Amino acid sequence: MPKSLYIKTFGCQMNERDSEIIEQLLAQEGYIATAEPEGADVILINTCSIREKAEQKVFSLLGSLRTEKQRNPALLLGVTGCVAQQEGEQIRDRMPHVDLIVGTQQIYRLPEMLERLQQRVTSKEIATNMETSFTIPPFQKLLADAPPSPAPHGFKRFVTIMQGCDNFCSYCVVPGTRGREISRPLADILEEVEILVQHGVREVTLLGQNVNSYGTTNQVAEREVSFPHLLRRVAAIKGLQRLRFTTSHPKDLSTELMRCFAEIENLCPHFHLPVQSGSNAVLRRMNRKYTVESYLEKVARLKQYRPDIALATDIIVGFPGETEADFQATMDLLNRVRFHGSFSFKYSDRPHTRSADFAGKIPEEEKSRRLAMFQERQDQICWERNNEYIGKEVEIMVESGNHTEIKGRTPTNHIVHCTGVEEALTPGDLAIVLIDQAGKHSLRGRLKAQH
Repeated sequence: MPKSLYIKTFGCQMNERDSEIIEQLLAQEGYIATAEPEGADVILINTCSIREKAEQKVFSLLGSLRTEKQRNPALLLGVTGCVAQQEGEQIRDRMPHVDLIVGTQQIYRLPEMLERLQQRVTSKEIATNMETSFTIPPFQKLLADAPPSPAPHGFKRFVTIMQGCDNFCSYCVVPGTRGREISRPLADILEEVEILVQHGVREVTLLGQNVNSYGTTNQVAEREVSFPHLLRRVAAIKGLQRLRFTTSHPKDLSTELMRCFAEIENLCPHFHLPVQSGSNAVLRRMNRKYTVESYLEKVARLKQYRPDIALATDIIVGFPGETEADFQATMDLLNRVRFHGSFSFKYSDRPHTRSADFAGKIPEEEKSRRLAMFQERQDQICWERNNEYIGKEVEIMVESGNHTEIKGRTPTNHIVHCTGVEEALTPGDLAIVLIDQAGKHSLRGRLKAQH
């Protein structure tokens, strides 16, 4: 009999892609994905531990699922991802109703682990070991002869090109939860994208903790492959209309990569370049290995290669020892670069990070004040930036809609709500929209043409 599977995903695009992989793996074992946890045979919580709040949400959800487990003892409840890797057997001690705990490298073993649990060969399954020789399995082994599993936006997909990180920022858990950097072979990546495009995918986002260092790690057979080379090879795949990537470390941003934005037609002019702080003193304590000055110089050169590029960033406020002057330097950086968007967070201590032991912790209320001030100014800049598009024609890739109104996304990653639609467009279709209104987080306009 078919078995139902519910996956709840927390965290970044890497976690979203891992959930897709899990769904594909288990689909081959007869599992059918369901949108609700009630009545599911297997519930998997794919977790993020990069922020304390995300981890708290995971344990809150696990606690609430205790009742579902009591109601249905045959239910198998599992935790995967970064919290599983970080906490391991402590999850079992804290949440004894959890049946399996699977680390970031071990998700490919889920079918055999679930089989043992269902056959009552074991009562608990825990796999959180990190392997120095770990390699990401080729896509065709996940796919077999079946098409990619359904996704919220079937016309666009994530493709993992590497896993782990070698940068060891003082606040970050990633080297501990995802291991050291491992790059996938070029041939595997190209084959995956080709298969996706054959199944109707039109936009691909290449994923890695630091895509800029792709090809420098020991798992890549082609020793001369760089990330810009990979971008050009993927972009050349026939039928791929849009190409994106995330995330980049500023210290590894090369001139060769900047040139890609000017020379690769289907590479979207949207770049997420996390700066984290506008203070050199804070950047040193974060172990970011670049200065504000070098960051600004690279931003200026990027804009020379691609003047219309939309820049986004990450910001941490309230890092240990951050003075008011340090925070004002971050505000100055925001006002100078005028990012099109940002993800901003209050600093929180994370397990096994060096910054957890730093002195000079900032009071919670002060972190909240600084975050609110930063976000208010960022919202204002977003609105001002979005107003620059009024009167311009932009291309959108349709994501949803009906016969009267559609929603899509521009190459610069702006959400556009579009009226003047006379016939329904399919998600993945391209259309030209004349922008006539701007908000803080989206644009509005009227359909001019579709193609």
